[in-house]
Amino acid sequence: MTSKQRAYLKSLAVNLDTIFQVGKGGITDELCSQLLNALNARELIKIKTLENSPISAKDAGEMIAKSIGAEVVQVIGTKIVLFRVSDNEKNRKIELKKIK
Repeated sequence: MTSKQRAYLKSLAVNLDTIFQVGKGGITDELCSQLLNALNARELIKIKTLENSPISAKDAGEMIAKSIGAEVVQVIGTKIVLFRVSDNEKNRKIELKKIK
């Protein structure tokens, strides 16, 4: 992903609501499954790590992205923004190929 593509995704993520939280349970298979479903529906999601989480936001973002095949767009404080092209062609809304 190029820096311009990343900047574009960051601009889209500004208005997104946080839809998942990583808490004291950490990163589970169930959470990863739900995140994958959300990414297939939305392509771009925002996650928050809570204070009682055993893992930092940066580490959580990297672990989640690796396990579900997504890309970490940014990590700011406790917020993580992830991107993944949807498996379902009908749900593909974000096109990064145009940005050069």
